[in-house]
Amino acid sequence: MSTETSQEVTITETPVTAATGIALTDVAASKVAALLTQEGRDDLSLRVAVQPGGCSGLKYQLYFDDRSLDGDTVTKFGAVSVVTDKMSTPYLMGASIDFVDTIEKQGFTIDNPNAQGSCACGDSFN
Repeated sequence: MSTETSQEVTITETPVTAATGIALTDVAASKVAALLTQEGRDDLSLRVAVQPGGCSGLKYQLYFDDRSLDGDTVTKFGAVSVVTDKMSTPYLMGASIDFVDTIEKQGFTIDNPNAQGSCACGDSFN
């Protein structure tokens, strides 16, 4: 008598919003799309970069870019593309970009689980 065992293999795709990439909230994606419409350009992407500087050692840069650099990571959120360069990508894994518009503050915010500390101004991290 022979006993046969079967194993079931499940393959799942990890969503980009997990720790595998950068996430853009719906509110932020809508704001980026509105800004691109205002610019009259549909060939631009939102580039998110990490650069040396600031009180804590590293700072974020967000800007529109039409370039495609070797090693870029591109993530689509509807009609909006978010691009990170190969040096910035490891610092931004799992980060979430949101847009806030309150009486106290207006602008894009980045919630980054990789940041071990930040300065009082909130513009830089380590």
